[in-house]
Amino acid sequence: MPSSSLAAPLDAELRPDRPPLLRVDPPGDAARWAAEHREALRALVTEHGVLLVRGLGLREPDQVGAVFARLSGGLMTEREAFAPRQAHGPGLYSSTPWPANQPMCMHHELSYPLEVPGLLLFACLTAPEQGGATAVADAEQVLKALPADLARRFEHEGWLLTRTYNDEIGASLTESFGTDDRAEIERYCRANAIDFTWRPDGSLHTEQLRAAVVRHPDTGRPCWFNQIAFLNEWTLAPEVREYLVDEYGADGLPFNTRHGDGTTLGEDDVQRINATYERHTRREPWQDGDLMLVDNIRTAHSREPFTGERQVLVGLAEPRRLADGRPAEEASRR
Repeated sequence: MPSSSLAAPLDAELRPDRPPLLRVDPPGDAARWAAEHREALRALVTEHGVLLVRGLGLREPDQVGAVFARLSGGLMTEREAFAPRQAHGPGLYSSTPWPANQPMCMHHELSYPLEVPGLLLFACLTAPEQGGATAVADAEQVLKALPADLARRFEHEGWLLTRTYNDEIGASLTESFGTDDRAEIERYCRANAIDFTWRPDGSLHTEQLRAAVVRHPDTGRPCWFNQIAFLNEWTLAPEVREYLVDEYGADGLPFNTRHGDGTTLGEDDVQRINATYERHTRREPWQDGDLMLVDNIRTAHSREPFTGERQVLVGLAEPRRLADGRPAEEASRR
C-alpha cells in the first residue's frame, strides 16, 4: 500500500457560506483510499476545522466503519448519551434520533463528559429529499461574536447541565452509563465530577458543572465549547416544552442547562446564542456517499429539518481530556 506521504496533494474548495469541499474520483476501495490520504485529510481538518469529502460512494455500514477506522485509529464508545442511538458496529452509531420537522441547534458533541471526542466522522448513506444538512459553525468566531456580557459570565462561571433519567424520554441509565447497577453508576459519577441524587420514585437526577469556553488543545485558541443552548428547555419547540414541564415539572426535565452558579438561563440568552450561531453557520446539502470530518472542539454542528429518508452514520474519535474543563471561577479556587 502506498504511504500517505506519496499520495497526491488534496485541494479543497473554499466558499464563505459552505464547509470546505473536497471532490474525489470514486475509488475502488474507499478504506484503502482513506488510509493512503489520512495525513492530507487530517491536515485539511486541522487547517479548516471541518472537511466534506464527496465522491467516495459510501453505501454500507461495514464500509463506513472501515473508512472511519483508517482515518481515526480507533472509535470511542459513547458514554453519557442524552438520546439512544442504534449501533452499527464498535463505535459506529446512527445519528441522534430527533423529529425530522424540528432542528437540532448548534452544539459540540458530548461536551459535558470529562473526556470528549476531539474528532467526529459522519457518513451519509441516504440523503434526504430536502433539508437535513449537518451544518457547521466555527467556535472561535462564535465566541468573538457573542454578546460580551453573556460570554464573560459563562467563561467565568461555566455552565451547569441537569438531567433526570426516566423510562420515556431520552437515553436510559443503561444507554447512558452502560449499566443499570446503582453502585456502578455512582462510581462513574464520582469519578467524573457528576453530582447525583436518587429520587423517591427511583429516578436519577444529576448535575455537572463544566467550562463553557476551552482552549483548543492543539492551537491554544479559546473556543465556545458547550451544549448550553442545545440542551436548554427554551430551544425545544413550545408545545414539546409545555408537555415536558406539565409531565415532569420544571425541576424534573430530562435535560436542561443553567448558568454555572445554578441560576436559571433565560429565553432571551438562549435566543442570543442561537442567533449568533446562525450568523456563522455554513451548510452544504448531503449527497449519497458523502463523508464529513469535524474537529469537535473547534467546530459546532447542527442538524436541519428534513423530509424523506435520511441515514447518516457517526463515529466519535480522538478522546481528549481538556485541561481547562472546569470554569475559570472553580479552577481559581483550587
